[in-house]
Amino acid sequence: MTSEFQAPLRLLHTESSLGWGGQEIRILTEAAGMIKRGFQVQLVCPPEATLFAAAQDQGVPVTSLPIARKNLTGLLALRHHLVTTQPDVIITHSSTDSWLTAIASLLMSHPPPMVRLRHLSTPVHRNIPTHWLYRKASRLIITTGEGIRQRLIDVNGVHPDRTLSIPTGIDLEKFSPGDQHQARVVVGLPLSIPIIGIVATLRDWKGHFHLLEAFAALRDQTAQLVIIGDGPEYDALTQRIIQLAIPAQRILMTGRQENIPDWLRAMDLFVLPSWGHEGVPQALMQAMACGLPVISTPVGGIPELIQHDITGVLTPPKDSPALSRAMDALLADPQRRQQLGEAALLRARHQCSMETMLNKMESALYSVTTSHKLH
Repeated sequence: MTSEFQAPLRLLHTESSLGWGGQEIRILTEAAGMIKRGFQVQLVCPPEATLFAAAQDQGVPVTSLPIARKNLTGLLALRHHLVTTQPDVIITHSSTDSWLTAIASLLMSHPPPMVRLRHLSTPVHRNIPTHWLYRKASRLIITTGEGIRQRLIDVNGVHPDRTLSIPTGIDLEKFSPGDQHQARVVVGLPLSIPIIGIVATLRDWKGHFHLLEAFAALRDQTAQLVIIGDGPEYDALTQRIIQLAIPAQRILMTGRQENIPDWLRAMDLFVLPSWGHEGVPQALMQAMACGLPVISTPVGGIPELIQHDITGVLTPPKDSPALSRAMDALLADPQRRQQLGEAALLRARHQCSMETMLNKMESALYSVTTSHKLH
């Protein structure tokens, strides 16, 4: 919480991405949390972005700007908005809006400090312009995992004092254990068969194709796989289900859902076999907070959340046979599933709270503004 001696900051989040996933969810939940703490928060994003409508629905102030691409129109529109609104801090989230913000700041006499928030573990280019963006233009780089932060230091030469890891927080009251039977009634799933689930945008690197291959090879042919989310790989995944000859009744593709806690509570096992780009996935934290046993991969920041065979199971990325064996083993061992679920729940409650994230972000943003004034 802000102290009585600190005036609430004016925060501006920029996001050029048009899609929807954990990154956009963090932007909204963090913005809403800061608003509750008394901060003045505004988002800017393209009018066609999913985030624009979602922010309006959730009551988070949002302005549409043409910043989906790096061009003069977006640059001038963003500069005008910055001059008009005069935020204390700008928090950027994707490459395009980060570049537009950095260049717009060069065109201002008194630009606010820029904080670059890195959500994913994708490598950062090691060229001169990117070095400038990360080492000079950004006052602070915040990552969603310590592994991402360390790579920026080791590979990209970012000074340790200019980067900080603040994992995403989730609502631990909303995502909590519940009655499985009741949850299955609510979402309309069968009551007496094993349910394996995944919640993720349908992108290739989330590992859905490997999950389908592993699922097709399961010993327990009564199990059902529930795939929650939408995205660019929907049609390709549908075709892969046909190619693998998985019976239609064993696969449920729900599209995007709002009542995620009920879907999670209905599951016996949560699987996220990502093979690239991950920070610390929110869906994984949500599943653990619901007390589910989880299977994932040692990619990005996932090992910071899952300790193998203690708070979950890690299998090699892109290894469908290993994933199938791990699922077989847990489906056949209810006691082991319970042990892993209880350990996952404890880890989530200790590591993934919304308050922890907001406290750390608040401290970091005040530090940035204080440092900016001294310069």
